[in-house]
Amino acid sequence: MDGVRVAANELDRSGFMKSVAVGTAIAGSRRVRRLQTVPSGGRVYDVVVIGAGVFGAWTAYYLRRAGRSTILLDAYGPSNARASSGGETRIIRAAYGPDELYTFMSVRALTLWREFFVRTGNPALFQTTGVLWLARGNDAYQQACLKTLAKAGVKAERFSHDDLSKHYPQIDSAEINWAFLEPAAGVLLARRAIQALVQEAITKGVEYRTLRIRPPVAASRSTAKLDSVTTQKGEIITAGTYVFACGPWLPQVFPFLLGERIFPTRQEVYFVGVPAEDNRFRPPAMPAWIFEADEIYGVPDIENRGFKLALDSHGPPINPDTEERTVTAEGVRGIRAYLAKRFPALRDAPIVETRVCQYENTSNGDFLIDRHPELLNVWLVGGGSGHGFKHGPAVGEHVAALVNGTGTPERRFSLATKNKVQERTVF
Repeated sequence: MDGVRVAANELDRSGFMKSVAVGTAIAGSRRVRRLQTVPSGGRVYDVVVIGAGVFGAWTAYYLRRAGRSTILLDAYGPSNARASSGGETRIIRAAYGPDELYTFMSVRALTLWREFFVRTGNPALFQTTGVLWLARGNDAYQQACLKTLAKAGVKAERFSHDDLSKHYPQIDSAEINWAFLEPAAGVLLARRAIQALVQEAITKGVEYRTLRIRPPVAASRSTAKLDSVTTQKGEIITAGTYVFACGPWLPQVFPFLLGERIFPTRQEVYFVGVPAEDNRFRPPAMPAWIFEADEIYGVPDIENRGFKLALDSHGPPINPDTEERTVTAEGVRGIRAYLAKRFPALRDAPIVETRVCQYENTSNGDFLIDRHPELLNVWLVGGGSGHGFKHGPAVGEHVAALVNGTGTPERRFSLATKNKVQERTVF
């Protein structure tokens, strides 16, 4: 895997890629503060990072730790309601079938998330709920998960159909033959985690501003470099390197290059109110769960926000700027039917909150982390494809190493592997 395959016992000392060197831990702020913006003052930066989502914020954080002067920009602000990195919760799990690349990345990322939360006084932003994988039949994908997890040194507990019914009676196990649990996996409190991360980056010297960038244009074809970026209001910001990590906005910023290679899709999320005095749908009684055969996943009732369900199948195309963020009547009917089938105690439970977010899919689900083919000081970082949030710190660590010239590119993340037809292979 071009240098990404790392033995389980090497993860703590070498990280996601052997070539990524991370400095000593930095003691951080003990609380999440209101974001303070800092004007650029016309200075020239080492790096401009466009997009304060999970990929961009972690990249800016690691670039600053490496001593690079860095400014982080976002059109709407960190963890805003339009962002793919917004919302209350995200699952973090290491199981990816036979795909060792993402399994080892997830293991590395969880270590980095937990270290960051402890260092900044926010340990509750990761909830160790465990993640339960439900399987139908022999299910080759789940079988492969167990083999890869064992290779990575990740503990997994297998349940037969009867075991599942005994341990989790709140789940109707009809058509579920077996399951396995990743007990050390769990849930990240996404919106608050991004706010904490950006504030910590600011504390350590990253400049942050809420600005929208116009599509970039090289000063001349002969330079093969981007000299500066211009904001929507005409302000010019100059740096040696530019990292565009702007998620579902990437096709707008680079329409000719990525307009047919990044596919933003509309995804509906539902929070269902649990019955009074009923703890069956809260941790520790209920883990996060994934049923790949049904293309659906869920998060237990955390912080009394409700029992979360969301379809993992790709929805219709979405414009992240203008889309109305209201769920459809068809979506509500589908969620209610699923609750009645799989969680009968919640059959008549009220929907207490909804969210419309988006995936930013590549053709196959692999991330995009590569240089722009014509602008050699521009990096393209995106394609989270619905599974990227968990990997944020490992991606940021990797991108910072690439920018600093110490990292090794991963072929699967290259632009050359991104096609114009979707054939999803990463789940």
